[in-house]
Amino acid sequence: MARLFGKEYTRRELLDLVGDMSQVAHARYGELREGSDRGADLIEVFNASGLCFSLLPGRALDVASAHYKGMSLCFRGNTGDVGPAFYEPQGYGWMRGFYGGLVLSCGMTFTGHPETDPEEENEELGLHGRLSFLPARQVHTDGQWDGDDYIVKVRGRVREAVVFGTNLELTREISTVLGEKSLHIHDRIHNQSVDRSPLMFVYHCNPGFPVLDEGTRVVIDSEKTTEWLEDREVGPETYASVSAPVDEAHDDVYIMHPRADASGQCRVGLINDRLGLGLYWSFPKAEIPIVTHWQHFHRGTYVTGIEPGNVSMLGRAWNRKNGYLQHIEPDEVRDFHLEIGVLEGAEEIAAFEAKVGA
Repeated sequence: MARLFGKEYTRRELLDLVGDMSQVAHARYGELREGSDRGADLIEVFNASGLCFSLLPGRALDVASAHYKGMSLCFRGNTGDVGPAFYEPQGYGWMRGFYGGLVLSCGMTFTGHPETDPEEENEELGLHGRLSFLPARQVHTDGQWDGDDYIVKVRGRVREAVVFGTNLELTREISTVLGEKSLHIHDRIHNQSVDRSPLMFVYHCNPGFPVLDEGTRVVIDSEKTTEWLEDREVGPETYASVSAPVDEAHDDVYIMHPRADASGQCRVGLINDRLGLGLYWSFPKAEIPIVTHWQHFHRGTYVTGIEPGNVSMLGRAWNRKNGYLQHIEPDEVRDFHLEIGVLEGAEEIAAFEAKVGA
């Protein structure tokens, strides 16, 4: 049943009240036509729960923006929603199309700072891989009933391929249930090549103001957390509290190994107690064993990263050295599931925190 406006509704009760379900939940196409946004395309998803988000079919069906009751849930960069034709793959050119967003996908064969891997392609690998600049095809939107639940879904396929080499196809489905304050991502990667391939796949999630603010808390039960420059182990006191914007640009990155609950699920939260508002991430440990946490609290680019993945964001060499680099065999299929949702009010926040590490 959908809980809307303080009341629960059955399918029949809702259909008696609306002329069309788009009145309370829908996904609809738009068009980005100006400047470098051209080619990114647009799908807007609306849920009367208060959750709204935009997807970019021209950019891997990533979640470019998200709002809850008018409050932005993510950082938005000054580049805009750069279309795939404007991708600059060399070096740090990826940053010229980094719009931030709630979910920006990294991979599928590489994530990290520019690097050459002599054990694989032996060529320069640009920042965080190509995935976020690859357009989706066979994109389809749908709204359908499942009992008393009305589910809005967007689905498409993205391929990372090169002749005589990589041929990975990502099938992505993003869904939200009417009345719920969350979205679900199910990604399936199929290696359609005759050769095995490195598999580095990370969800670069970029919370921003107003969820991100001075005093906002990072909530995670991590078995081990290391900082990125010296691989030195650190405790929550190092990363768990957000500062106000600072004058000098500085990045801190932490590699976290979250503990799973009895069902195998891991949870991460970002909590703003002053607003009574939070974001949470939930995912299976078997699929996503690492969270990279990036802090960039500079004036004007005030953002943090919660980045669940099958590897860290520190590149091939680091992941190989530490035993996390993965490969996908010919015709192998790998699944990834991620839930992102909103926490509203002290009661929901407390209930979530009780689950972390339970």
